[in-house]
Amino acid sequence: MGLRSDPPPACMDPALSYLPVDGAARLVHGDLPSMIVGGLASLLLQILHPGAMAGVADHSRYRDDPLGRLEQTATFVGTTTFGSRTDALAAIERVRAVHQAVRGQRDDARPYEANDPELLRWVHVAEISMFLAGARAFSPHAITPDIADRYVAEMAKLARDLGVVTPPESERELLEQLEAFRPELEMIPRGKDARNFVLRGVASRPLERAAYTSLVAAALGILPEWARVELELPTIPLVNNVVIRPAATAVAVALRLAIPTSSK
Repeated sequence: MGLRSDPPPACMDPALSYLPVDGAARLVHGDLPSMIVGGLASLLLQILHPGAMAGVADHSRYRDDPLGRLEQTATFVGTTTFGSRTDALAAIERVRAVHQAVRGQRDDARPYEANDPELLRWVHVAEISMFLAGARAFSPHAITPDIADRYVAEMAKLARDLGVVTPPESERELLEQLEAFRPELEMIPRGKDARNFVLRGVASRPLERAAYTSLVAAALGILPEWARVELELPTIPLVNNVVIRPAATAVAVALRLAIPTSSK
């Protein structure tokens, strides 16, 4: 999975933790299998924004060191979800500092900057909508509407600290903002390359490839239908329900046995 060391212990002091110790974010992010499915879906969804895709293509090392990039992302999510306020804010400042150099031109010659509040808002909306969808589909915990609303509201704190001006505060606002981005989305040529890279993965052994294929298929299954169309991916709901979801659920169970689920 690209994880080469155990995560640091969670901050359990409500006075020191960045996010609530008994909050919805820890519940959603505490289950690794559903986070992997949601994370893969998030990567695919983010590809559809020309500015986000240009930034990834111009500045990311995802092709040269995909597992290292995955570990960096996992560390950031873990620190901001389970860490202290001090550690989380330090991680956020490191990301914002890296983003200062991430700028350039999109394929249509329009400029982009990674710290642009609207581009940050797109990444945030894409991520948490797919993390939430992944949790609903594969988490061992029931994700009720109340938990979903609390999750979006808790994650708004992180979004604002990263530079988002108007993050969603409820699931309804999250869905509205995701829908509002649709006119800006399109599959650019470099997006197709990134899509194919995510779909193919880097697993080499047969069992690893089979597990990854199941997780990717599950990620496709939780994407909005319009996103699958834009990504030029098949829409096969019957196969998803009868074949893909059971296979992905089996992989999720195996992962939980290897790496116990944590909600704290």
